[in-house]
Amino acid sequence: MKKYAAIDIGTNSMRLLLAGIEENSIIHRTKEINTTRIGQAVDQGGFITEEGMERNLQAFQDFVKKAKEYGVEKIFAIATSAVRDAKNGGDFVQAAFDETGILIEVLTGKQEAEMGYRGVLMGLENSDVETLVIDIGGGSTEFILGKGTDLQERISENVGAVRITERIGEEGELQETVEKIMKTTFNRLKKKKIQQLIGIGGTITTLAALHQELDPYDMEKVHNYSLGLKDINSIKEKLTGLTIEERKKLKGLHPKRADIIVAGVAILQAIMKNLAITSITVSEYDNLEGLMYKNLQLTIL
Repeated sequence: MKKYAAIDIGTNSMRLLLAGIEENSIIHRTKEINTTRIGQAVDQGGFITEEGMERNLQAFQDFVKKAKEYGVEKIFAIATSAVRDAKNGGDFVQAAFDETGILIEVLTGKQEAEMGYRGVLMGLENSDVETLVIDIGGGSTEFILGKGTDLQERISENVGAVRITERIGEEGELQETVEKIMKTTFNRLKKKKIQQLIGIGGTITTLAALHQELDPYDMEKVHNYSLGLKDINSIKEKLTGLTIEERKKLKGLHPKRADIIVAGVAILQAIMKNLAITSITVSEYDNLEGLMYKNLQLTIL
């Protein structure tokens, strides 16, 4: 068995995938997350803060160390919305390379979307129908429509749980704001015959964990879990009735996500409402697996 690692530096969190590969398939995988929030204030000021830079460089070094201790042959790394939008994103990439020797690939929105879709295919039970994959991140939301390996649409919107929370706060008209920004995307997707909706990213996996009151988080119980719009509305109502400190005590909700979860759920509600979709299936296969696929040409179907 050959071992590899993949690191994803998102707006809200940094994630590590350690994977064992045999015959072009992942036979063993573990994931770890660190809520490093590199995108804090990027939407407002345009720069990764000094604190954010230091915090994320340390987290990146820690993940690289863990990967090497696992015995990996290679470490792949990507960065998404916050790093690509920040004026000093290149400085972070260079500093990380200087410290670890690992080159971080900064993805475009469309590259991020496609990588997420490829990862989802690796864990999807039925890929022979029109499938819309959505990835609600901290800084952006990706939409990928396809059937099997045939991709039809790749759309990236600068709407994410951190970005929207910083922009208008929880007291603002979250869902209405999202609908206004994404109107063109919704109109485009309404014309498609979407047969299943798959969700990846922290907002959606957190909803699955909250609904099951998972403590600790269980990747296997989250993967392929189905949530109805009624379930999502009920969770949102419960969350909005609690303070951030009260939310931190909920089973299934990571304390560092308590301040942005409501905005993330509002984005999901807007998507499902405008596309007239009543249920979503949660995937624990995402752009980390997609990154492995890209670099190792793994089997996905």
